[in-house]
Amino acid sequence: MTGALLPICAGIRAALGVKTAARDRALAGSRELIRLCSEAIRAIHRRDWADADARLKAARDAADALIAGVEGFPDLLESGYTQDALKEVVEAFATAAIIRRDPLPTPEALGVGSATYLNGLAEAATELRRFILDILRREDGDSDEAERLLDWMDAIYDQLVTFDFPDAVTGDLRRRTDVVRGVLERTRGDLTTTLRQQRLQAALEAFERRTTERRDS
Repeated sequence: MTGALLPICAGIRAALGVKTAARDRALAGSRELIRLCSEAIRAIHRRDWADADARLKAARDAADALIAGVEGFPDLLESGYTQDALKEVVEAFATAAIIRRDPLPTPEALGVGSATYLNGLAEAATELRRFILDILRREDGDSDEAERLLDWMDAIYDQLVTFDFPDAVTGDLRRRTDVVRGVLERTRGDLTTTLRQQRLQAALEAFERRTTERRDS
């Protein structure tokens, strides 16, 4: 009777060994994927599109490999480290599309679930603040471009707040949406202050020119 226990446990041990190996590969793959996405976003900030495209392609290949590596293990696919890495993919590709004025990629195109996609969009919205601040720091900053990116932040936030589902379903989307709201409010304030300063500076320069012209005439 007890002899039947040995082959049962041997089978379980073998199956767990396969799953552990898949988990180890997924952990390493997740770290690599996050690194590639971070590098892609840095390249986008530099407007180095050749490098950005190369990083994005590498990230896409790494994401496909990550998903394929946990095939047959739904719990590994849905684990925090796997979904966090896939969220970074959404952030990188969405950010690139917004900055380049390309169509926004869909969840299906990126191969991610709905909750992961929404959380990645939230991350992309907060990332846009950095782009806006970079524009505002430049003396010849393009205020129209800054306002366009702010409109994207606003649009993303307006959609995120409509997903009123439990956190267990949305992957803690509510918290990230709250973060987007705070970042959006700060960014709107920064942009408004800068635009007012630019208008005031322009008015002062115009007044100075008129004064000089009257004096010289």
